[in-house]
Amino acid sequence: MATPPQPDADHRTPLLQNDVEAPAVFDYKHPPTGSGGWRSAIFIIGVGCTERFAFYGVSSNLVTFLSGPLGESTATAAENVNTWSGTASLLPLLGAVVADSFLGRYRTIVFSSLLYILGLGLLSFSAKLPSLTGSDCENSSQLTSCYSQLQVIFFYFSLYLVAVGQGGNKPCIQAFGADQFDGQDPVESKAKSSFFNWWYFGICSGSLCTRLISSYIQDNFSWVLGFGIPCIMMALGLFVFMSGSRTYRYSVEGDGKSPYARIGRVFVAALKNSRATPTEPFADLPHQSSEKFTFLNRALLAPNSELKDCSNLCTISEVEEAKVVLGLFPIWCTCLVYAIVLAQMSTFFTKQGATLDREIAAGFEIPAASLQSFTSLIIILFIPVYERIFVPITSAISGNPTGITTLQRIGTGIFLATLSMIAAAVVEVKRLETAQEYALIDMPHVTIPMGVWWLIPQYLLIGVSDVFAMVGLQEFFYDQVPNELRSVGVALYLSIFGVGNFLSSFLISAIQEATSGEGRVSWFSNNLNRAHLDYFYWLLAGLSVVELAVFTYFANSYRYKKR
Repeated sequence: MATPPQPDADHRTPLLQNDVEAPAVFDYKHPPTGSGGWRSAIFIIGVGCTERFAFYGVSSNLVTFLSGPLGESTATAAENVNTWSGTASLLPLLGAVVADSFLGRYRTIVFSSLLYILGLGLLSFSAKLPSLTGSDCENSSQLTSCYSQLQVIFFYFSLYLVAVGQGGNKPCIQAFGADQFDGQDPVESKAKSSFFNWWYFGICSGSLCTRLISSYIQDNFSWVLGFGIPCIMMALGLFVFMSGSRTYRYSVEGDGKSPYARIGRVFVAALKNSRATPTEPFADLPHQSSEKFTFLNRALLAPNSELKDCSNLCTISEVEEAKVVLGLFPIWCTCLVYAIVLAQMSTFFTKQGATLDREIAAGFEIPAASLQSFTSLIIILFIPVYERIFVPITSAISGNPTGITTLQRIGTGIFLATLSMIAAAVVEVKRLETAQEYALIDMPHVTIPMGVWWLIPQYLLIGVSDVFAMVGLQEFFYDQVPNELRSVGVALYLSIFGVGNFLSSFLISAIQEATSGEGRVSWFSNNLNRAHLDYFYWLLAGLSVVELAVFTYFANSYRYKKR
């Protein structure tokens, strides 16, 4: 593949597709010779696997650590987990700006991985601190903290350093993997769509392993080792990534301007020119998508209200970038409830499972956090089915090479997540009835005689919904933004879950405030046998139905970006 000629600094191209579909690429030899493709993608999928092992090695059982050794209440622990998860999902927006505007994806991945490893190492050390001062933190079910205030601060500093490292790594590694395929080549374009499926297969494999291994070690052996193993895996991931350096394709980065600054400049210019009258009609603009959000075309006006090329004016391509991002906003908003639903898997699903009979063999009990591994297992099993069976069948029916569109895929996932909340509510009603039947209402630490297998339907539905919605969102936000902003596109997808976690935390706080008080039992009481998680699940199911209706409306009117 020959390297396209570099445009002159003052060149203004009228077509957005020329800017985003013909990026300059090179490999370590420059120009590229046989680089990229699946040979490179395998390294990157492997890195994604180890990174998710590290991240979920911390997040999956975090609520247990916070409500155990740190002595936080159930509601406070859930709020803190949601806040941290939300921050971890929003920081990729910053990481994407750094990558797309300054360092490039490769360097950002390397530097952020080093921060990631440092944060995990400090986290493991923070779990050791109480024992160094004579405290005993081995009993994770205690209700009082064995950490001093200074040690708690150090723990949260380490935890948020992990979030910062993840914020640089997550948007870049996935975008960098998709960059290994040429969207202009029909074969590689189809392979790129397949990459998103196998990418998710890889990261779910990592999360499955850590939920089985790390959670068991944390619950039964040591939090120090439980946090230390993810640190080792992240270091291994960085080694794997560096090993593939000579096979990668690298895209020529932008002009050093922040993509947010470019897009923001368009909105500011359009607002300033809102009362201006152009001397030439906008109808002559060459790009078809100019028919959408036409008020942004006013950003092209010169101070004297004329359409003309001037170095300090917004270019047509910059205006089209802003239109593309603005067009994604309704889809972004209508996926937030889906993110709130997913946030419950690592918080209330885990606490719910902790009260049930988790013994699967004499003397062996499944850690509550390891129940999330069932979702990962379902994803790992279903992705090959989706790729090898579902796609060919639906492709033959629809004529679409990928079977169904990305928005149809996302909508299917939202529907399945709604069913998961209904299943969770029904099971919770059964759990409360069983607690009452056996007179365990005021005995929260006694295992309810109800098998943990009752939770399988909600985990199963969440897992299958992930294959549809999560992978669909990844591909949609990567593919629908200009090429130069693709790290930002992945960050926008991740930010859905960041904002969703914050909204979940806010919702929990509001409900906690409204339902607690004198003579009332909170929906999220520390005694789950008196709490009402079922009400919360029904509320989320209702919100999901509304979300699906609104999402369907916007999806039907969405116009995909031309390839």
